[in-house]
Amino acid sequence: MKYPSIINNLIECFKKLPSIGEKSAERLALATLNMDDEVLEVFAESLENVKKKITNCKICNHLAEGELCEICKNKEYRDQTTLCIVEESKNVILFEKLGSYNGLYHVLGGLISPLDGITPDDINLNSLMDRIKEGNFKEIILAIKPSIEGETTTLYISKLLEGLPIRVSKIAHGVPLGVEMEYLDSLTLEMALEDRQDIS
Repeated sequence: MKYPSIINNLIECFKKLPSIGEKSAERLALATLNMDDEVLEVFAESLENVKKKITNCKICNHLAEGELCEICKNKEYRDQTTLCIVEESKNVILFEKLGSYNGLYHVLGGLISPLDGITPDDINLNSLMDRIKEGNFKEIILAIKPSIEGETTTLYISKLLEGLPIRVSKIAHGVPLGVEMEYLDSLTLEMALEDRQDIS
């Protein structure tokens, strides 16, 4: 039996989301039929606003509503001398949920991967280096996943920072090789941050 075209279109839309297959998309689409009008209105408005109003912070490249993200705005309560470099915004959220890190972040927006044609110019390294030169950082923490691309990026950044009077460290590798950061439990991630090692 075929659904009306409006529901079929909604199913196809849900299928475009990561890890949503046919059955899950169908369930989600049908669930919207039982939503209150107010909830559905907020849902539709939120989807629209995500595309229209979410930008990248002009300082750190994290997700923001407006020019600056909440972390970069919060100068009074954030440690301005520590910078944690991560691959993507969801890594920032992971560290913020831990609640044990109070410094600043820089989101690269990808990792160096010559096999995929991603070079240092394709990620946010120029803005990172400008920020480090202009800032007053005492420590740079490289919190990048332990994969070939992650290690390549970590090595490249550590070479760029050589000779600067700044401690450069990377998170400890209780983190299994090749794992996505988002799948780590909070204790492993917190220990990896606390046990970070200096990069010589």
